[in-house]
Amino acid sequence: MTLACISCRVALSYQQLYLSPFACGSGPNALHWAASSVTLNCRQQSTLAGGHNSEASSSESRSTWAKNKAEKEKRLREKISTIKAKTAAQETTTEDEKKQWKQKETFLYDLPTLPGEKKDTSMPLPQSYSPHYVEACWYSWWQKQGFFKPEWHSKQPHAKVQFFSLCIPPPNVTGSLHLGHALTVAIEDALTRWKRMQGCKVLWVPGCDHAGIATQAVVERKLLKERGLLRHELGREEFLQEVWRWKDEKGDEIYQQLKRLGASLDWDRACFTMDHGFSDAVTEAFVRLYDAGLIYRSRQLVNWSCALKSTISDIEVESQSLSGRTYLSVPGYEEKLPFGEMITFAYRVQDSGEEVDVATTRPETMVGDVAVAVHPDDQRYTHLHNKMLEHPFTGRLMPVLPEASVDKDLGTGAVKVTPAHDYADYEIGLKHKLPVMSVIGEDGTMTVESIPWLKGLKRFHARKKVIDALKEKGLFRGSKDHSMVLPLCSRSGDVIEPLMKSQWFVNCQLMAEKAMEAVDTQHLQLLPKFYEKKWRNWLSQISDWCISRQLWWGHQIPAYKVSFPGSEDIEKSDSGSLWIVGRTQAEARSRAAETLKRREEELTLHRDPDVLDTWFSSGLFPFAMLGWPKETADLKDFYPNSILETGSDLIFFWVARMVMLGQQLTGQLPFSQVYFHSMVRDAHGRKMSKSLGNVIDPLDVISGITLQRLHEKLQEGNLDPQEMLIAQEGQKKDFPMGIPECGTDALRFALCSFSSQGEDIKLDIGAVLSTRHFCNKVWNAMKFTLAALGEDFVPQPVEMLCLDSAIDRWICSRLHHAVSVCNHGFQHYNFHAVTKAVHSFWLHSLCDVYLECVKPVLQSGYVTRVRTTQQVLYSCIETALHLLSPFMPYLTEELWQRLPRRTGETAPSICVARFPSTEELVSWHCPEEEVNFQLVQDVVHVVRSLRADYQLTKAHPKLYISCSQESTCHILELYHDPLQVLSRSRSVRIFMSGEDVPNNCAVGIVNDQCQVYMALEGQLDFQKELCKLQSRLQKLEEQLAAAVYRTQVTGYDERVPAAVQQEHSKKILALQTEVEKIKLVISHMQQMVKNAT
Repeated sequence: MTLACISCRVALSYQQLYLSPFACGSGPNALHWAASSVTLNCRQQSTLAGGHNSEASSSESRSTWAKNKAEKEKRLREKISTIKAKTAAQETTTEDEKKQWKQKETFLYDLPTLPGEKKDTSMPLPQSYSPHYVEACWYSWWQKQGFFKPEWHSKQPHAKVQFFSLCIPPPNVTGSLHLGHALTVAIEDALTRWKRMQGCKVLWVPGCDHAGIATQAVVERKLLKERGLLRHELGREEFLQEVWRWKDEKGDEIYQQLKRLGASLDWDRACFTMDHGFSDAVTEAFVRLYDAGLIYRSRQLVNWSCALKSTISDIEVESQSLSGRTYLSVPGYEEKLPFGEMITFAYRVQDSGEEVDVATTRPETMVGDVAVAVHPDDQRYTHLHNKMLEHPFTGRLMPVLPEASVDKDLGTGAVKVTPAHDYADYEIGLKHKLPVMSVIGEDGTMTVESIPWLKGLKRFHARKKVIDALKEKGLFRGSKDHSMVLPLCSRSGDVIEPLMKSQWFVNCQLMAEKAMEAVDTQHLQLLPKFYEKKWRNWLSQISDWCISRQLWWGHQIPAYKVSFPGSEDIEKSDSGSLWIVGRTQAEARSRAAETLKRREEELTLHRDPDVLDTWFSSGLFPFAMLGWPKETADLKDFYPNSILETGSDLIFFWVARMVMLGQQLTGQLPFSQVYFHSMVRDAHGRKMSKSLGNVIDPLDVISGITLQRLHEKLQEGNLDPQEMLIAQEGQKKDFPMGIPECGTDALRFALCSFSSQGEDIKLDIGAVLSTRHFCNKVWNAMKFTLAALGEDFVPQPVEMLCLDSAIDRWICSRLHHAVSVCNHGFQHYNFHAVTKAVHSFWLHSLCDVYLECVKPVLQSGYVTRVRTTQQVLYSCIETALHLLSPFMPYLTEELWQRLPRRTGETAPSICVARFPSTEELVSWHCPEEEVNFQLVQDVVHVVRSLRADYQLTKAHPKLYISCSQESTCHILELYHDPLQVLSRSRSVRIFMSGEDVPNNCAVGIVNDQCQVYMALEGQLDFQKELCKLQSRLQKLEEQLAAAVYRTQVTGYDERVPAAVQQEHSKKILALQTEVEKIKLVISHMQQMVKNAT
């Protein structure tokens, strides 16, 4: 390829990548600009490379351009089109190559082992790490042995009187694992295993939420599909039996998935929110809150989902911002419906020719209007205050009310008032004692008796009917786009309909104040701390919590409506006075008799058919799971919980409610710390969505999955065809070869390594695959260690370890440092720091350095030195496995079981062995050795850089090191053998400055006290290498010139994003550095050739 062609390709790539918004338009100017950019780049590169011919070439080019402009533009268009296609193909190939992976060999554990039996580890380790092999059998053995139960604490020699407890955020019984669950398990299990290994009495309780709305919907669909029945045709009791049958068949799947992730939960204490004991706790909580005056019944405006035919709470309402007319899908409607329109129509003033124009986004509710409100100071309407308007369809008279809450600059300044279907209107209605007229029913159809042409119509179909009727009467004044916020049900996607309903509410004000005070006084710590502001803002504006749900599946409200002879008159005057709350019907009857001064046999009780909001029962989880309201041993030992760990999306749904209910019902905070983990996004930073095809099932990462199967799983969902196409394209782009088998340990470790506090996690499968490669490194390190130790090796106690050599002292000090970082990181929930420290020790200290350095020692035959090295190697491997165990329980168990035991070591499993502490390893702390060895690593780095510069990848040249200070010489002499091994030198000679250095050496400067000289004579053909270097220099200079040119194109500073400019500048700097290095090497080599001749 010619230089000009190369430059054309480079220039076009730049134009495509950076300037497409303003250069790649559809018009001829954009194409002309693109063609010009290519031509200019060709000229500049020709000038750089062509010497004295460049001027003539440029002149000829300009002449050709002038004579054949039209023809050349045509050719350039064709060339650009061709290059675009090639470049796009190359870029795609490059991206796909990055995502390609080689299928690893799978090894299977096929020895007969019954569930709960210990795995046979007497066989040699397979050739390489295989998750299938490693993860087999261990979990059922751990569970059967009781390692996950707090009772095991008494068997630990290092047990201490310290309790640690937490509950897993209970997943829905209908659910399956997603990456949020996987992150929760990875973090919580790491914490739990660390605490257990420290000797604490640990309880981690698994739980599952009955998920009222979701579960009922699943069973209703199943019932309709299989038997053609609706739940009302079946009846409540029989329907609930169907739900329990479904739960018994399918409800255990989420537990099996949690086990697959290695979660060390106490399954004997598993807690389902509809279990008998938990239901008793829910009833007790309701009664106590009612008796304390915190639960009350009231007829109020509530958030109603017509699709669910149920109330939902404020925080289950999602607000969707619309910038103007937007078509949305709404449950129950086949067609998409328009929202974001402001409709204006007129009301006529009674006995006058005047009209008042009102603007609304909900014209269908105008049939329930009872007034029009205007601002008192709005001069347009002051003469109409308290005048009456005529309703065009009913003839109803409605007052014009002065109301200070009206925004006179919005719409027409006149606001229709519909108290039954709008929260702001409801407040106006209360203030002015207006009637409340409901015109929309629970099913979302119109209920207006006086307007037969509307009755029974769906509310959004009625909207069009009302507008058409207004047009017929000459009252329609127009419509326009209107930015607005549309309230949607987060459960169903339905548009929320405010309805007047008699429901049960929790008065949250006092409880919210206590919850805020707990954070203000730091009795409750929210981590990261920036969530404190969000906590205060929400709780300071909290509204009462509607806890009634019109469902059958859930905790039926323990409230009874009482009737007796003459009760109808009382009900008319005060509907709330005839409701009684009780733990049982007998208790409610007794309470009713006492309250109403009636004999029990006179009373008839009807239980409220509604159930409680699922979040009400979930809010009791930290203490109900331990047996509350009974005074159980678990409640005494493990309440309050030590910590709550969860996603930040649950801060108000769950966390705030647990804090409020816990303080109110138990007198204590349910936990003293809350750690909010990050949100998991895809590799591009996008929220995971089925419609984008970027949702990742953690089980697919663990076991691997083909692209074809990924597509099939999409088809098993309910995406529409267009979304399906987009999702499949997304999968092809992100997972061109599917997802490789990474294993549980790799997924857990990778998720925790991403978990920087407060930052979203951009999960790249490549990072998980890289962690699997790290597992293989650990695997190979163990294979090396077992071979080095031999069959008769007996490990010594740590305190007897003899650290005679500098490299032994260094590796032990590095391990001491890793232990310190791990314990500190766990203590402060900095899982990123812990995983980084463990990874760095295994990979960079142990595998890359120490194992390489001790290979010659182990092969030396020097018995004393070999035995010392074996002891150090064993101690490092064994301790490092303990550090890794909380994150990689399967791998570490598999390897630890194959190590010999120290005398007195009784732990049957690494998961209940002692976690390392710096106090036990204080003799290993040698900071001066770590400082000294840094000099050695600096020398090695310089030598490796020289080897790369001179292309000496396989050679073992002699190395000379000149030092200006004796201390530097002394340090390097202490590490002479490791230095020779790591630098891959034939020999190493260390001397003081001033001594002669052999000719033909490459020189590298380590620091102002140390220089290295690498002998080149006999290692390479200077003339041949010079040709290679000059060719390489030419290519680098071409790349540099092209890169610099990109920054000189008109519009670069204004149109190229700052982040892209920064990356491009880094690339230019790297190229400039590389060019200078190559020039120095060429100059040095030319001098050596000259000296040789």
